[in-house]
Amino acid sequence: MKFFKNSIIVLLMLLVISIYSNGQSETKNKGKFIEKKNEFWEEIKTGIDEFNKKDTKKKISYVMDFEDVNIPKSDKDFSQQWHNPPISQGSTGTCWCFCSTSFFETEAYRINKTKIKLSEMFTVYWQYVEKARRFVRERGESEFGEGAQANATKEMYKQYGCVPASAYSGMKPGQKFHDHSKMFGEMRSYLNKIKESNFWVEEEVLSNIKSILDYYLLVPPSKFEFEGKTYTPKEFLANYLKLNPDDYVDVMSLLEPGYWKKIVYDVPDNWWKDGSYNNVPLDDYMSVIKKAIKNGYTMDLGGDVSEAGIESHLNVAMVPSFDIPSTYIDEYARQFRFSNNTTTDDHGIHLVGYKEEGGKTWFLIKDSGSGARNGKAVGYYFFHEDYIKLKIMSIFIHKSAVEDILKKVN
Repeated sequence: MKFFKNSIIVLLMLLVISIYSNGQSETKNKGKFIEKKNEFWEEIKTGIDEFNKKDTKKKISYVMDFEDVNIPKSDKDFSQQWHNPPISQGSTGTCWCFCSTSFFETEAYRINKTKIKLSEMFTVYWQYVEKARRFVRERGESEFGEGAQANATKEMYKQYGCVPASAYSGMKPGQKFHDHSKMFGEMRSYLNKIKESNFWVEEEVLSNIKSILDYYLLVPPSKFEFEGKTYTPKEFLANYLKLNPDDYVDVMSLLEPGYWKKIVYDVPDNWWKDGSYNNVPLDDYMSVIKKAIKNGYTMDLGGDVSEAGIESHLNVAMVPSFDIPSTYIDEYARQFRFSNNTTTDDHGIHLVGYKEEGGKTWFLIKDSGSGARNGKAVGYYFFHEDYIKLKIMSIFIHKSAVEDILKKVN
């Protein structure tokens, strides 16, 4: 009897399980990818960071007050020579290449009516190779930095040629801005170790420098297609752009070395100690700039852009009277600032236009630096002639614009 009761209980349990199973359909769960969040943990971290944050005073600068100053309002107010729209150099110290590349683009149009966008990074790549080469040959005594002079592009064109921007951007897919901070840090660290170990094997050092450049900038082309033809970089320079790098010269004005002779511009960015700068009196220097832009020539400028009279949000560069009155700006004031290092050579820019107002000349400056993109005239500055007279140290220009100057140089 007991066995019979137990059997009935088991049968009833099986019946219940069967009924339950038949009434429930089996389901499959899906998975998905999410970015896991813990909002309160973020709130905790924020609260801790705010508590531990040190109170630091914001850095302020003493600058010129432009409230009652009559300055140009727009780049459209200037008489201009053709040039490509301004672009950003990103987080790099390669203003020298951006301004000189822009200049050669304008030269291609001025001479051949060719509108072209050229690659800055092709030139930058080979400039780093040549800097490393000299570093090895001079046993670490040569400058290895991000900067150079506008005429460095001329030298790289002569040695390596050039390419259109479409053939080589120097950026990886998806990269929005140039950023050389890690790349330059790796190269400098490597060369410092070379110097410490006295390992001066040029071929191997350059191979390793190129491997760093190849990773960050990608490998520059030895041949490329452009408008249905195949070119090497040198063929592109000679046959398409039809520019002769030897047609371009530097003019500057410093009292100390003596005028009417070729000198070495003694600044770190002239890392190869180029001695072909034509040094002329200040009045002649300013006359060259004004006559050239009015006669259809543009030029690159190199000088100091860290002054109280520069306001990026207004796109303006002036010399405030509390620095030095206009009538006192002369060769002595210019030399004084260069000699005591309050004028440095820290930026390269492209002069592309002019505007005369109140007996003075304003110049339209195309600038690849970040500050130039703060104002309404994005990518430009308006330089007063006094600023150039006092703070801009050199110009890079086609020799036909300065023939009378060159004839006088010993």
